[in-house]
Amino acid sequence: MSIDARDAAEFYATTLGGLTANLLRRRLQEIWPDCSNLSCLGLGYTGPFLRQWREQAVRTIAVSPQNFGNAIFPAGRASLSCTAEEDTLPFPDLSFDRILLIHGLEHADNARQTLREVWRLLKDDGRLIVVVPNRQGMWAYWENSPFGYGQPYSKGQLSRLLSSLFFQVEHQSSALCVPPINWRLLLRTFDLWERLGTTLTPQFAGLTIAEATKDLHAVIPIKRQPARRRIMVDASN
Repeated sequence: MSIDARDAAEFYATTLGGLTANLLRRRLQEIWPDCSNLSCLGLGYTGPFLRQWREQAVRTIAVSPQNFGNAIFPAGRASLSCTAEEDTLPFPDLSFDRILLIHGLEHADNARQTLREVWRLLKDDGRLIVVVPNRQGMWAYWENSPFGYGQPYSKGQLSRLLSSLFFQVEHQSSALCVPPINWRLLLRTFDLWERLGTTLTPQFAGLTIAEATKDLHAVIPIKRQPARRRIMVDASN
């Protein structure tokens, strides 16, 4: 079972969803504090997050899978967003300096093919952030948020998947240690829960965040085989 853009938008419109979006924006900003003069691509459902770089970047484009629906940007602003098949994205090779993949990998029909497309589109010195539900966290099993659907990943699983597709994981971190419950007292102490959980039980956080670059040294070019001489025998004599 999967979700669509409307479901994600409804979650982020709630108090818990708004606090979650603010938390993730802060964490993403810590990883990429400045995207000036860079081209940024968001894959999945990235409207609540990609916007923080819109004033800095040369361009920001949000792409959602066709079965997910279009990304949603604030009303009254130009929206560079579209839907496309995640394994055949309509951009030329080496198009983007930064790619953010959130609410995307866990919902992909073919995660490996999606990451191959990311590799194709990412510049050789570009950077990728992947945000996925943590297999050990409660959020992966709570269906009242977009993180409760699709394929969750442990840190090890995500790292091995990226490495197998010639990405080098620069660092991983955890986020969303708050229980996925709409209790008023819990929401009022959201930041406190997050600080305590990050310090005491990061392995049970709701999300895993990984930043990766292209591992160009792992790519071994295929050597051209030297042409072989062909000897033609005339059998008519």
